[in-house]
Amino acid sequence: MSGYDEIGGAGSVKAVVAVLYQRVLGDPDLIDYFREVDLDRLKAHQRAFLTQALGGPDLFAGRSMAEAHAGLDITDASFDALLEHLLITLHDLGVPDHVVAGVRGAIEPLRAEVVSARPAPVDH
Repeated sequence: MSGYDEIGGAGSVKAVVAVLYQRVLGDPDLIDYFREVDLDRLKAHQRAFLTQALGGPDLFAGRSMAEAHAGLDITDASFDALLEHLLITLHDLGVPDHVVAGVRGAIEPLRAEVVSARPAPVDH
């Protein structure tokens, strides 16, 4: 059984995405990334992506991760923060630990396609 089926399918994915964006939009370190974004469209993309990450049907028909995140100057810290919000949301909604780990495993390899901000030079 896929993680998608195990958590209850589309209704559960919709709940996860709703709670995730409540958390993300309340995070002062992440809110600026979402100020000029069509949130309904973004949530639909996120539901399709998460469905696929959980082993459900491949509903994602958007741009590549690199194209979708190009020019946003996303930092490693911001990637980590959003991923942590997602993992906590999954845990808080009762998703089994092995499914949460699978989601982490599906998302972590996308870091190179999402993170585009260069680290600030360190003064010595």
